[in-house]
Amino acid sequence: MTTIHNLGFPRIGRKRELKFGLEAYWRGETSRAQLLELAQQLRAQNWQLQQGLDWVPVGDFSLYDQVLDMSFTLGNLPARVRGYEGDALDNYFRVARGRSAPSAQSCGCNAGVAAGEMTKWFDTNYHYIVPEFDADTNFSLDASRLIAQLQEAKAQGIKAKPVIIGPVTYLGLGKAKDGSDRLQLLPRLLPVYQQLLQTLADHGAEWVQIDEPLLVTDLDAQWQHAFNLAYHALKTAPVKLLVATYFGTLEDNAYLAANLPVAGLHIDALGGREAVLKVLNLLPPHKVLSLGVISGRNIWKTDLNALLDWLEPLAERLGAQLWLAPSCSLLHVPVDLDSEERMDAEIKSWLAFALQKLGELQILATALRQGRAAVQQALDANRAALQARRQSARVHNPAVAEAVAAIRPEMGQRRSVFAERAVKQAEHMPLPLFPTTTIGSFPQTAEIRQARRDYKSGALDEAGYQAAMRAEIARCVGEQEALGLDVLVHGEAERNDMVEYFGEQLEGYAFSQFGWVQSYGSRCVKPPILFGDIRRPKAMTVEWIRYAQSLTDKPMKGMLTGPVTILNWSFVRDDQPRAQSCRQLALAIREEVLDLEKAGVRVIQIDEAALREGLPLRRSQWQEYLDWAVECFRITANGVADATQIHTHMCYSEFNDIIASIAAMDADVITIETSRSDMELLDAFEHFEYPNAIGPGVYDIHSPNIPTQEHIVALMRKAAERIPAERLWVNPDCGLKTRQWSEVIPALRNMVEAAKTLRAQAGK
Repeated sequence: MTTIHNLGFPRIGRKRELKFGLEAYWRGETSRAQLLELAQQLRAQNWQLQQGLDWVPVGDFSLYDQVLDMSFTLGNLPARVRGYEGDALDNYFRVARGRSAPSAQSCGCNAGVAAGEMTKWFDTNYHYIVPEFDADTNFSLDASRLIAQLQEAKAQGIKAKPVIIGPVTYLGLGKAKDGSDRLQLLPRLLPVYQQLLQTLADHGAEWVQIDEPLLVTDLDAQWQHAFNLAYHALKTAPVKLLVATYFGTLEDNAYLAANLPVAGLHIDALGGREAVLKVLNLLPPHKVLSLGVISGRNIWKTDLNALLDWLEPLAERLGAQLWLAPSCSLLHVPVDLDSEERMDAEIKSWLAFALQKLGELQILATALRQGRAAVQQALDANRAALQARRQSARVHNPAVAEAVAAIRPEMGQRRSVFAERAVKQAEHMPLPLFPTTTIGSFPQTAEIRQARRDYKSGALDEAGYQAAMRAEIARCVGEQEALGLDVLVHGEAERNDMVEYFGEQLEGYAFSQFGWVQSYGSRCVKPPILFGDIRRPKAMTVEWIRYAQSLTDKPMKGMLTGPVTILNWSFVRDDQPRAQSCRQLALAIREEVLDLEKAGVRVIQIDEAALREGLPLRRSQWQEYLDWAVECFRITANGVADATQIHTHMCYSEFNDIIASIAAMDADVITIETSRSDMELLDAFEHFEYPNAIGPGVYDIHSPNIPTQEHIVALMRKAAERIPAERLWVNPDCGLKTRQWSEVIPALRNMVEAAKTLRAQAGK
């Protein structure tokens, strides 16, 4: 009998209940008990929704981040959060966001500290809190979170499979702050994992899922040896271990993974059937092989009939040793398609969210256990939906295909090199040394959100909405002028999301009402659905930017999202190469860039926040991706005159190893996250001479903490050691949408004053 299970489930709730609960708690509007009760309710709901699986994941629920959870389970707390008043949850939120919730007893529990560094979870848009190590790091077990959730699940009658991050991946995800070798910590770490597995067994666990996605990346001999060392140390655990890999294929790690001394191995089967066959031939016959056959990262229906054609012989061969699951945790997709009452019915018929994916899994299991006849109606409906999508005239636009075919290399070339452009831009737009700006968005207030809701519901007409947004833009421009910023933005009051806003105005996109996905902590995004060829029917931003510029004599940036980021932050069609979709987006955004320039806008920012997260996990595949990603940005940006200044922005990723490709984008100014990593990005410039201007982010906008003037000056001095001051900008590390005006004003005031101090010290 084929077993079906799940690797993880979305934890935010159908309608983002966790987000709102967390934010209310952080504001001091609800109690600790209310937050924990909400979390327990969401866990119970999630387990109930997964009834019908043979094994249900437990421990995948998190109040902020599963990697941070693992750090606390292992007793790995940064030294800076120790010694504060409060308990483990206070410290948890300090590491996550810089501070806990306000305390009624004024015990100092809300004292601010530097939040943990945040970066992307492999090649996804989920952000995790980076574990911190040094040569003296020790570990100690705190299994209370897992024990409590396991007991809750058992009380609900759930056949629970605890989920933890494996020891080697945990070390691989972290950073040694003193430059020491993380693998030297493995002998200290493994006894804690042994205690954890024993504890889970003592509380009734039969199987434990140990996530080791590091196995789908390039590993040198030391890291490969670490896997052998780790699992030989854990093989005596009194539970069955299922090592779970995902986001790619094992390739040269296949023999290693197949022969680890564990009871089962989960692999992502979406990367090709040859890769699965390779693992199958290496796997000892007594082990379980779990195949991730349904995408945990995209929202298209699975071709169940074709999949069964492949699975039936495997099921015959493996029998009870075959398990089926989604390819990875369903954290990366929305909860329930049935919540979508307003979505286009045709497009909705092509989709599957988390619950529907589990339904597909159950159809597969029934077909394999009882024969296809038992689910023939479901299989027929699946076939009809897929056929309708393939034949839909809404998917393919011949004019778009012709435009992509007509792309020529010169479309991606600026007329002059940066040094010559910089002179013309300075003549057109004189700026002081260390010019100040922001990344684009300003606080999305309750009034802005209410106006948007009223407009969508019809309670506010077009004229009323325009007036409300113009008032917010005027406020934003006025605040920036009062602060003394040098290059202004309009604040993006009219934009719901930096990708969704553009998708709504492009042909080829569809949208959900409740298709929320967690990005980090309480931050959720609603990725648009790229289902067809992309075309821009009309200008999308010009009138808003033109209005904002009319309010000030200072330069006003036109704000756009770049094609690679729109692609990577969408649910992308799976019926053509990603590069082809990206080129379509590049042509559409290029038209917008040129229209902004025609409207007199001389500073245009094209955000590519997601450039790196699209990078394949294997270095051998990097160059192909970077070639077309950089090409698409250049097509978008480089049709303008030399005097027009092009900015781009990137955030929260490891950029040092692709700095040459970033330079090849040839943006006049790049703004980039460096505050949480303490300017670590700038290490790249010790061996690489970045040719253009750069604004290393000096203000961590994902924390409520307000940076001091002295801290900003110190960070910029570090930057000036590697980048000439004449090419440095001063800016936050990301947009200010999620912050409050009461935080933004003092933070930006300190930033502007820091720039003045830097100019005075430079004698200019």
